[in-house]
Amino acid sequence: SNPQILGLRPPRSCTHFPLPCKCRLFAFQLAGSAVIAFGLWFRFGGTMKDFSSEDSSPEYFYMGLYVLAGAGALMMAVGFLGCCGATRESQCVLGSFFTCLLVIFAAEITTGVFAFIGKDVAIRHVQTMYEEAYNDYLRDREKGNGTLITFHSTFQCCGKESSEQVQPTCPKELLGHKNCIDEIERIISVKLQLIGIVGIGIAALTIFGMIFSMVLCCAIRNSRDVI
Repeated sequence: SNPQILGLRPPRSCTHFPLPCKCRLFAFQLAGSAVIAFGLWFRFGGTMKDFSSEDSSPEYFYMGLYVLAGAGALMMAVGFLGCCGATRESQCVLGSFFTCLLVIFAAEITTGVFAFIGKDVAIRHVQTMYEEAYNDYLRDREKGNGTLITFHSTFQCCGKESSEQVQPTCPKELLGHKNCIDEIERIISVKLQLIGIVGIGIAALTIFGMIFSMVLCCAIRNSRDVI
């Protein structure tokens, strides 16, 4: 029977409002692109990029960035999947969209928690690396030269309490003395907090996406039941 004749009106799904729905789902693709760009820049173009070539580089420090970039790529694919599901009014595709968002949500929450909780461990690890490079340079100025220069260039600092012993490895553009131990703590703390905030922010966006997909699924099911 015709629902219009019975006085019943099917819930309006995405086909009735194609532009708003597509805009909401397209936001996931934009957010995914932004997360990928953020993660890759932070890993290969940010403050810590110079550690990529070091044998003792803190790979676990980059773990959160790898997760972010991977989640960003998945978000782009999921955004396309959501658009297809909304346009075709497919409960199966929207269910897959919801499942993928749940995986992204877990990954982003893990990244955020790791960034906040693991901050002190990461700081101590990099500070220990600097202490070893500092002592190696004092023992053999040729052997420890490259690693110490990398530290000083990356964190824009020079030495510890004093920079006199390691002055040749300090950045020429550095004005005044900056304690590397303090700078390592400050910079890594800021960077990890930023990673955590981005991770939790994207997790909040995925919650919205999961709610939106479930609402669409219910609307599609109800409209078919009415018809």
